[in-house]
Amino acid sequence: MLRRTLLVYPFPALVVAALWVRLERPTEGGRALVLVAVALASALVRPVRARIAAALVASIAAAWIAFGVPPLAEPGTIGSRFGTGFLDFYDVAVPFDPRVHAGVRGAILVAVFAFCLALAVAVSMRRSTVALLVLLVGAGWPATLLAGGDEIARGAAILLAALVLLAGLGRRPALRAAVPAALVLVLVAAAASTTSAVAKRELVSWQRWDFYTHPDAAVEVGYVWDSQWNGIRFPKKQTVVLRVQAPPTSLYWRATTLDDYVAGRWVEHVYPQHIPYTGADPLLPAAARDDARLITERVTVEALQDNHLVGGTFPVRFDAGSAPLVNPAYGVALLPGGLTRGLMYTVKSYAPQPKPAQLARVRPLYPAALTRFLEIDPNVPAPRFDAPGREQRLDALVAGRRTLQPYQPLAETARRVAGDAPSPYAAAARIESWLRSDGGFAYDEHPPLTTAPPLVGFVVQTKRGYCQYFAGAMALMLRYLGVPARVAVGFTSGTYDERSRTWTVTDHDAHAWVEVWFRGYGWLPFDPTPGRGSLSAPYSTGSLAFLGGAAGVLARTLGIMDPAQIKMNGDFRMPVRFGTQIPGGGGSASGRAGIGLLAVLGILAGSVVAGIVGTKLALRRVRYLTRDPRRVASACRHELSDFLLDQRIDAARSATLHELGRIVGHELSVDPRAFVAAASAARFGPPAAAPSAARRARHELRRLEALIRRRLSARERLRGLLSLRSLGVSS
Repeated sequence: MLRRTLLVYPFPALVVAALWVRLERPTEGGRALVLVAVALASALVRPVRARIAAALVASIAAAWIAFGVPPLAEPGTIGSRFGTGFLDFYDVAVPFDPRVHAGVRGAILVAVFAFCLALAVAVSMRRSTVALLVLLVGAGWPATLLAGGDEIARGAAILLAALVLLAGLGRRPALRAAVPAALVLVLVAAAASTTSAVAKRELVSWQRWDFYTHPDAAVEVGYVWDSQWNGIRFPKKQTVVLRVQAPPTSLYWRATTLDDYVAGRWVEHVYPQHIPYTGADPLLPAAARDDARLITERVTVEALQDNHLVGGTFPVRFDAGSAPLVNPAYGVALLPGGLTRGLMYTVKSYAPQPKPAQLARVRPLYPAALTRFLEIDPNVPAPRFDAPGREQRLDALVAGRRTLQPYQPLAETARRVAGDAPSPYAAAARIESWLRSDGGFAYDEHPPLTTAPPLVGFVVQTKRGYCQYFAGAMALMLRYLGVPARVAVGFTSGTYDERSRTWTVTDHDAHAWVEVWFRGYGWLPFDPTPGRGSLSAPYSTGSLAFLGGAAGVLARTLGIMDPAQIKMNGDFRMPVRFGTQIPGGGGSASGRAGIGLLAVLGILAGSVVAGIVGTKLALRRVRYLTRDPRRVASACRHELSDFLLDQRIDAARSATLHELGRIVGHELSVDPRAFVAAASAARFGPPAAAPSAARRARHELRRLEALIRRRLSARERLRGLLSLRSLGVSS
């Protein structure tokens, strides 16, 4: 029993600990590993009363390790630090800095110990159901709190840990019955992990388990909207800044746009004028002039200290009672006296919802007014997307300007990620999805700085940053590809109350995203930041609606087809598949909306293979958890029988060693006599010689299996590896 616990416990416990520790940055896992070991040691104590005492001692030691204070000497200090850390856990944005939030770090270490102790006790008592429940809660809770592009890897680790528990603790008949269900679980979870549906629906919203609410206070929140690269820090307490009465469709609330990229920063460049809305702006689509297509939003200012009027997606008209300064070309309005608490105003917004196929057909026909949104340096626009010899002209432009030369790696990366994108939309979708999920990027509020320009270092070196990095990089990469783009800043949608039909927006919802211009639709938002926001637009690869559209195309065409790969004339073609590695690009051009059908199938196949092979290995390992030479001989007999079954050679479960030997010799023309003799001696020979015979039997079995494999074709070996016959399932 002791050996079983030592074999089964470590991997699931390390998965739990790793998922909790990743919530902090910089990460230091030494104390968490110590707590994993302390939990195991206390669970191994016998009998039960002694184990309870050991658990109490271990808990005291864990508190000391977590908070650095002797609990018995200063129990009040420990309680205070734990209480503060536990309550602050729900207010601190992750990943958090443990040097700043020591109490939260202590609470996380306590969580690691508590879950690992419960897991160790369940494993030592062979309570597989309890152990699985502890694993799913202990690992699932932190796994949902922080996105970073490795959702599939986290899910696979949890599933593998669950299979380890199932194989290590399950009894043989029950195990056989559970294996098909476990494989189905792998399939379903792997498929779900490639979509944003679970996260968007928040089926289990751990972050809402807030047992403490801070009292409201009259706080004013102000922002510097221009890009800042030196890190951000959200206050622990959330403050409501706006309440917006609007339809339940999730929109982003835009304060302004950062149109100019100057000296390595995106900055606001608006020339407000006292001009009323006329509908004559060349960048506004015709649909934006139709009142029936506009969305009405009634905004109440709570604690926002700013002079920008905030509106949804693309604000077209504002009514604040006084005349704000408006420039319809940018959809930005300024109130001369600034916003005040309690101010109410109305916004008419245009929020088109084109489908991927529609945007993929939009040609890159850009009016002259868009030239400034192609600038990669002041007054230096990049060649347009459809310009002849665009890449050669861009290379010459970058090489000829000293200020642009440091951006050559970013331009090359943009070109590699976009590949042979047939339309501006295809390029935008590929870059958005690459940054959001499969390029290896992670959200980090305090990213490391490099000697390169901040966005260049972010794209090609650190791959860590917050929304301003992600949005700034995507907008600049698109401009280098000749696609008009800019950065928009404001807030994500917030939380919606169906009874009052009101969105509540807090300072923690502050965000930056990208706007890309399309003929006939105007400026459309894209969000490349992982784990932030909830764009509902069906064309964005981070949107749940995008999945439905893509699935529809797949179903209709009965092939591997992606909406972003539609030619500009509307014809379908076989795409450059999402999920394809980009040479030198550090990732792949895939998106959160699924990383391509081939990649999904690959993940599913890999999960199935891992489940089958892992279960077989675990089952074989469990059989040998004995020092009794007779049981070792029996395990060898079972292993050979399973080996033959997986090769579709009939070998009864009750077959003796000599019967199995005859089958091997007759069917496979391999001499099994050395193995049969050693296993027989271990099982039936004198007790004094049995241990050495058992060791020899295992050695001869390995040799026998190696000889058999040499006689099998690669196809037969693969078939045996994946066969379920030895698990009691016909295949």
